[in-house]
Amino acid sequence: MFPGNGVQRNATGFRSVFSCLVGVSEMSAQSAARCIKPRDSKETALSMGSSWNVVFHSGRQVCINFMKMAEQTLEDGLIFYVNGKKIMEKNPDPETMLLPYLRKKLRLTGTKYGCGGGGCGACTVMVSRYDPQNKNISHFSVNACLLPICQLHGGAVTTVEGIGSTKTKLHPAQRIAKAHGSQCGFCTPGMVMSMYTLLRNNPKPTLEEVTEGLAGNLCRCTGYRPIVDGYRTFCEREKCCQINGTACCMANENGSVGPVVNGQLELFNKDGLLPLDPTQDLIFPPELMRLAESQERISQKFIGERMTWISPGSLDELLQLKADHPQAPIVMGNTNIGLDIKFKGIFHPVLLSPTRVHELFKVTQKPEGVCVGAGCSMSVVKSVLEKSIGSFPPENTHMFRALLQQINLLGGQQIRNVATLGGNIASAYPNSDLTPVLAAGRCTLVALSKEGRRRVPIDKDFFLGFAKTAVKPNEIILSVFIPASRKDEVVHAFRHAPRKENALATVNAGMRVWFNENSSVVKDISIYYGGVGTTIVSAEGVCKQIIGRPWEDATLSDGYGALMDDVTLMASAPGGKVDFRRSLTLSLLFKFNLLVLQYLQEKNVFLKEIPKGLQSTIQPLPKHIQPGYQEFQNVLETQLAQDPVGRPMVHRSALSQATGEAVYCDDLPHIDGELFLAIVTSSRAHAKIIRIDFSEALKLPGVVDVVIADDIPGKKCRNIVGFNEELLAKSEVTCVGQMVCAVVADSEAHAKRGAALVKITYEDLQDCIFTLEEAIEKQSFFLPKWKIGRGDVEKALEDAEQVYEGEIRIGGQEHFYLETQSFLVVPVGEEQEMKVYLSTQHPTFTQVAIAETLGIPSNRVSCHVKRVGGAFGGKVTKTSILASITAVAAWKTGRPVRCVLERGEDMLITGGRNPVWGKYKVGFMKNGRITAADFQYYVNAGNTADESVLVAEKILLHLDNAYNIPNLRGQSAACRTNLPSNTAFRGFGVPQCMLVIENMITDVAHKLGRRPEEIREINMYKELSLTHYKMKFDPENLVRCWEECKEKADIHRRRQAIDIFNKENQYKKKGIAIVPIKYGIGFSMSFLNQAAALVHIYNDGSVLVSHGGIEMGQGLHTKVQQVASRELNIPTSLIHISETSTECVPNTCPSAASFGTDANGMAVQDACQILYKRLEPIRKKNPNGTWQNWIMTAFLEKISLSTTGYYRGQDLYMDWEKQEGKPYAYFTYGVCCSEVELDCLTGEYRTLRTDMVVDIGRSINPSIDIGQIEGSFIQGLGLFTMEELKFSPSGMLYTRGPGQYKIPSFCDVPLKFNVYLLAGSSNPLAIYSSKGIGEPCLFLGSSVFFAIKEAVAAARKDAGLTGPFTLNSPATPERTCLACATRFTNMVLQSKAGSTSGSAQPWALDI
Repeated sequence: MFPGNGVQRNATGFRSVFSCLVGVSEMSAQSAARCIKPRDSKETALSMGSSWNVVFHSGRQVCINFMKMAEQTLEDGLIFYVNGKKIMEKNPDPETMLLPYLRKKLRLTGTKYGCGGGGCGACTVMVSRYDPQNKNISHFSVNACLLPICQLHGGAVTTVEGIGSTKTKLHPAQRIAKAHGSQCGFCTPGMVMSMYTLLRNNPKPTLEEVTEGLAGNLCRCTGYRPIVDGYRTFCEREKCCQINGTACCMANENGSVGPVVNGQLELFNKDGLLPLDPTQDLIFPPELMRLAESQERISQKFIGERMTWISPGSLDELLQLKADHPQAPIVMGNTNIGLDIKFKGIFHPVLLSPTRVHELFKVTQKPEGVCVGAGCSMSVVKSVLEKSIGSFPPENTHMFRALLQQINLLGGQQIRNVATLGGNIASAYPNSDLTPVLAAGRCTLVALSKEGRRRVPIDKDFFLGFAKTAVKPNEIILSVFIPASRKDEVVHAFRHAPRKENALATVNAGMRVWFNENSSVVKDISIYYGGVGTTIVSAEGVCKQIIGRPWEDATLSDGYGALMDDVTLMASAPGGKVDFRRSLTLSLLFKFNLLVLQYLQEKNVFLKEIPKGLQSTIQPLPKHIQPGYQEFQNVLETQLAQDPVGRPMVHRSALSQATGEAVYCDDLPHIDGELFLAIVTSSRAHAKIIRIDFSEALKLPGVVDVVIADDIPGKKCRNIVGFNEELLAKSEVTCVGQMVCAVVADSEAHAKRGAALVKITYEDLQDCIFTLEEAIEKQSFFLPKWKIGRGDVEKALEDAEQVYEGEIRIGGQEHFYLETQSFLVVPVGEEQEMKVYLSTQHPTFTQVAIAETLGIPSNRVSCHVKRVGGAFGGKVTKTSILASITAVAAWKTGRPVRCVLERGEDMLITGGRNPVWGKYKVGFMKNGRITAADFQYYVNAGNTADESVLVAEKILLHLDNAYNIPNLRGQSAACRTNLPSNTAFRGFGVPQCMLVIENMITDVAHKLGRRPEEIREINMYKELSLTHYKMKFDPENLVRCWEECKEKADIHRRRQAIDIFNKENQYKKKGIAIVPIKYGIGFSMSFLNQAAALVHIYNDGSVLVSHGGIEMGQGLHTKVQQVASRELNIPTSLIHISETSTECVPNTCPSAASFGTDANGMAVQDACQILYKRLEPIRKKNPNGTWQNWIMTAFLEKISLSTTGYYRGQDLYMDWEKQEGKPYAYFTYGVCCSEVELDCLTGEYRTLRTDMVVDIGRSINPSIDIGQIEGSFIQGLGLFTMEELKFSPSGMLYTRGPGQYKIPSFCDVPLKFNVYLLAGSSNPLAIYSSKGIGEPCLFLGSSVFFAIKEAVAAARKDAGLTGPFTLNSPATPERTCLACATRFTNMVLQSKAGSTSGSAQPWALDI
């Protein structure tokens, strides 16, 4: 996944020559019996497995008693520890990674599977090792999904379960829960373990170190701000809760008090946080220290089902093994080899892992430079370089600084901890961040074999092609020499990536120039680029133009021209982005030019000043995160202290999520006889199925059966909103990724291997449709097409003073919920009953689907959902189909069947947000008033209708957004294509359609030469109004949001400052935009607005609430708990919500459309009011009694303590014939202002500040609502600026994991992120005057898109280009950079225009 992380790398940082890598050397062999202060005054014994005990004594030193330890023999096999427990494996399978071992063998399910490729951080654990040479212990975070257990010998693993629990006490790293940093919770254990590892190494980190430590972890729910705020507290001096007597973060109660700081309410109380006490952490197992000290360097060999793992004990043994097995890869970090095995199906019979060969980890510093062992991890190399920078004279450190800059951005912390320097080089990836710098910086390596050693320069002759080097098959890379820079020598490194951190580079470069003494004449120069060929490219033509000449504009101008010839890319070049990549090579050379000029100026060799407008070009974009502000209403003074409604109460599962105790579908224990199901999908976009041959699969050991369409006993299709979709294709496939059959086996590995052996014979059909243009041309639509309008659009266009036609395209978006689609279907064994455990937003939909598929009544199928690890609309339709296939397998075999999709499968099969092409014609007056607008929307549905027809409908209902356009018309159509079918996604078409009208507003502003916010304000709804479908509403709160956002964002002053900045800077530009939203809440299909609940009160007074909603991170269960607490007048601690089950609440509606709390909250309220009224006679008889007294009395008097509640919902409708209706219960309003700074040469940007004012009525829970607002905003930022799905010309999805598909990370959060809940708002149409908030604010992420567009407009103005221009969504660095029309992009486009090489098929489709 990451360049240079294979072939030869260190999986666990086994040898750290520099103790500074550890940060705090916590323990040595001589200090095993150190002083530890206990948490309390009682003597406590902490059992640490089978081999040793630690005893704490009050106020005294700790006595560590070592139990007798047996000498290790070869028969002992693999020895390591997990959470203090000794693990011994005689013969582990080399293909077993730590993640499945933890989850399946040890039943430690807190560590999650998120992607399987080291890109999301959900599986983060800490590994600790003792180095007998340096007598220190190192702790480092790793991705358990990539770490083979065979490499764990002598290591100690700590998982989230090992640091704290709700049953005992929490660790301070788990304060993320109290800070409201856990929503769906699936990513939380990984976040906790990354932070825990950082704190073990550095108890007082800086905020920069915190964000760096978390950069390898992704979250799809929170928006990251609360995580940063929670962990920011480690960077501040906090009062100890044990001293001041306040409640601490260890408490297992849900806090519900909003603390007041400086007169303002805060979401969580920082004073109550447990202080970090490093002495309370588990110490490293002494047995492993003794093992490391006494262990002979003997070879270890483990033989698995298919592969053999050999870990040599010496260098000679390694060389002999390499001679005997020249094709065997050397596995250290497993971040490349492991991915090849897992995702590409590459098979290696023998794997060599020399993690105990000391010579590979040796580091030597010489006056000429530093020699680093090839086995050193990137974290070790970083430490080496930092030490070298401090010990060498500054003029000799240019090379070290350049290399360090690249290492800091290579992957996440977990990857840097295991990926090795030698592996990076040997992988020979074309976009490796290190190899261009190593090549430009005169680095060499030592290649070693039985035949001898040789020193090899790392240069253009070393890299022979894609993933090929001059290292011979029988050789290993022993070490790498990094020379110090010479006098008058300058070295710089550059990179550009789709995301600022933890992303493979698009283009990178290493550049070195050496000058004659006290001169600007170039003595030597070397320039290498990565990402522009099958291997790194040496810009020899540029070097020839520059060498021997003075460093000046004329010289560099010739160099730019030569570079156009040095770097040539065909349109079909892998990775695409051809024009952008070529432009980047020029831009990076220009930046190098400026840096060199700055160097020469500092040496008084170049006396001319660098133009002021160019000085910012070489400055990095801002990145310091500032504290944000969250403003919400306090509860009324008259509200009872016990009443939690309106208070920032912690998510009810946050503590369990932070400790790994929260149970998700795949965390359910293995059932006796359980099978695993793997899906086989189509490899063709449109073809007839001639034959499905699974004979070879059935021969594979462990494979039990294969499920095909003919095995389905009931309906073979699923009807979704009137359109049938096949569960399994039988005779024809219509997209790559369509499900054809499924293999059932006794394990996941066997099922996957069996699926790979299924052979499907196709006959291709030639009429493939991929793009919207092709669908329109061939009239390929799912009917009906939708139309709506008001006024006389044609006449208004004729009367308008100006008319403009424009368009914008919005790309699709992957849901990327952290928990992939997961199912467990258990046949009960009698009367055809099926128990189904799954991750879905709509259990009833799945229940009905399974019943119809099996041909049984719905009352035989019960669906159970504990919680969902994120959904966003993607766990409804395809989930029901996958569950049905799993149920058929269980039906056919009579055994429990589990199905958990891998990340790549999930992305391939389930579809995402619909791409939309919006076209418009707008008429307007010179004063900015829009008099007419005509819209056309084309929605890429994919190969089946799914819910795309409804998406096209909802688009038209929101086409006006917040604007009162008197003459308005819209048409929409869902287009049938041969791509995987798209489905519901948070916002359900609204973000796409609103981007179209906001882009139209921006175009009008550019035509008139006015600010876009002026045009928005002129045309905004302001008085009691009717929508274009004749629904009456009052926009007062919309206007209030607008005015307050303008004021709080100080937009007018900042506009003036931005104008000055843009005039003074040529290649850095700023932009600011303010965008409103009017979002309809509820389902236009009226029957979907109902809800039911079941409430039980038990004799002890505890309450069990069941309702039809799904907890998927949005805090629904927490709000329902608050509702029940208020209605029953009892504390939330007495109320429990176990799961959502069709057994308890039948006929549920989907948790979607931001309507979950509105509907289910009302149903629970109804049930609680019924019960409370039943208790009224009891309460009157004993007014001073307790709740428990009343309940027991009621039971004794035979009063029912159980009831159902029901909410009918409003009668919403839309009459399309009359083009009128009331499809929504009410509107949620919001306004967002964002400011960005843009690097025009690379397209990279930073969101400097975001201010949001949102009307959500009276918030039931401000912490949850603000979390939803921030999370949806960040998801919208991803949609509109970075998330990009790429398909091959044959319709295959390229972007099938976090390595290729980038969602926002910590580095993408606005540097200042302020959220204000509109005060004084109410909403009589929803529970407690609240409003739905899950979806609306996603569109407000477009404020960043339009701020980028304003910055681009400023750049274009410098280039002499004014007026409207096209910038499609997402505004990726590629699109942004090319739109800026700099001199370098123009050079590329002009050379392209003059090219006669002919047109090649692009690498990717333009979807």
